[in-house]
Amino acid sequence: MKFKPLRTLATGGLLALCLGAAHADALDSLETFVKTVKSGRAAFTQTVTSPPRDGQAARSKTSSGTFAFQRPSRFRFDYTKPFEQTIVADGQTLWLHDVDLNQVTARKQADVLGSTPAALVAAAPDLAALRADFELKAAPDQDGLQWVEATPKARDGQLSAVRVGLKAGDKGPELAALEIADSFGQRSVLRFTQVEVNPTLPSSSFQFKPPAGADVLRQ
Repeated sequence: MKFKPLRTLATGGLLALCLGAAHADALDSLETFVKTVKSGRAAFTQTVTSPPRDGQAARSKTSSGTFAFQRPSRFRFDYTKPFEQTIVADGQTLWLHDVDLNQVTARKQADVLGSTPAALVAAAPDLAALRADFELKAAPDQDGLQWVEATPKARDGQLSAVRVGLKAGDKGPELAALEIADSFGQRSVLRFTQVEVNPTLPSSSFQFKPPAGADVLRQ
């Protein structure tokens, strides 16, 4: 019978401890981000990849725009390319405006926000609130970012998993990326740049009024 040298065992144990500490830091960073970053503003690029079907290769579509949020439960996505679309959560209602169709969809925010990626970055006041809707697990660092994997506890929704990427900034952890997988096999990756931490945002940023003549669908 062969035995591992003691040095190897000790090194392996130290490596395991270091990896464990690194993973714990990702959850710590998420908690710090949720507790200390009360508002934010950034540019984003989103790439959505659909799974291959009927022998065809996977297809990707890229869009871009700006994102802003104000805790608790207020955020705004303004898509500018390739099509204009606005998503606004005002604390009561989640609005979706398709500019080309001049169509607005309104949903009660409390019914849809809890187990969504937006809850991870813009709504929850602390990690305990997130754990009410998600199983959270630190993942290994990758691409210079700390990662947390979030799996919805509710299994009846379209969302299957989210990865939150955080980077170290001058004012603490900053949101750098979101990777979202849904139950249809579609994958969406958002990368955030020009990040502003705790800017003063006017309340009008999170107000929405349907444009004149728009079809409004309330769900």
